[in-house]
Amino acid sequence: MTFKQKSEALLFKTISFTGICLPRFLCVFKGRALGLLLYLFDKKHRNTALKNLDLAFGANKTSGELKKIARSSFKHFGEFFFSMIHFSSADSSQRLKFIKVEGEDFLDGALKQNKGAVLFSAHYGSWEIAPSFLALRAPLNIVVRPLDNPAIERMLNKIRLSVGAKVISKFNASKQILRALSNNEMIAILMDQNVLRSQAVFVDFFGKKAATTPGPAIFHLRTGAPLIPVFCYPVGRTEYLIKIKRPLNFAPGESMEEDILKITQVCTGIIEEQIKEEPRFWLWFHDRWRSRPHEPETR
Repeated sequence: MTFKQKSEALLFKTISFTGICLPRFLCVFKGRALGLLLYLFDKKHRNTALKNLDLAFGANKTSGELKKIARSSFKHFGEFFFSMIHFSSADSSQRLKFIKVEGEDFLDGALKQNKGAVLFSAHYGSWEIAPSFLALRAPLNIVVRPLDNPAIERMLNKIRLSVGAKVISKFNASKQILRALSNNEMIAILMDQNVLRSQAVFVDFFGKKAATTPGPAIFHLRTGAPLIPVFCYPVGRTEYLIKIKRPLNFAPGESMEEDILKITQVCTGIIEEQIKEEPRFWLWFHDRWRSRPHEPETR
């Protein structure tokens, strides 16, 4: 590991230790303070957030309103990080006391089809909290892109395992995913981040083409596993709401390529609508529109 990676891992361990030892209200306070500091001093990510917010809401919101959302987003993710550490250190019975669920009948009904379920969501709200409940319904596999820092990746995976989830690397994941679905297990994919153009389909996201993983659409079409939108976010001072929405089912058309594009667009539209409900819960400082489609040649 490089010196930079070791330093990052040490900082992660220090923050994690703090998150475990402090009571929740202090975790929330420290997390928000850390998020605010990042907003003030991390110019690169602040500018990315403001650029993205202007693209999404610039026609309807003032510059001051966009800055307020960006600042709130940074503070939310600082709070989320500390809260995630604190939450994962509690035993399962304690964790469930803080979780409210809507739509669990949708999930139970989907699993009765014995085809597994493809859950899709976004880096929105408190997404790492949801596995604490979901993994009680059926085995849960989270598909992730490994971080560039292997030490931090190991620590994050330990947290995920502690709440009952299994982890599948997105690289060469197809066989593991298909095996899990055939065993009536759940697959969870976050599909709101930029992917390489060679791995993407381009769909509208806040009015601009965004490189998006076709994974949920492909596995739905190959297996018939229901596609289920799931979101998790904080409500009140101490609770989290897991919102499970009605499963999506699509009849195959004449073109697999067109089906994948259509389904990915529908899923992305659901994510966009959820973000619009509470913009501060989304990861605005991610460069979502970095990959661009090939532009047609002009003469």
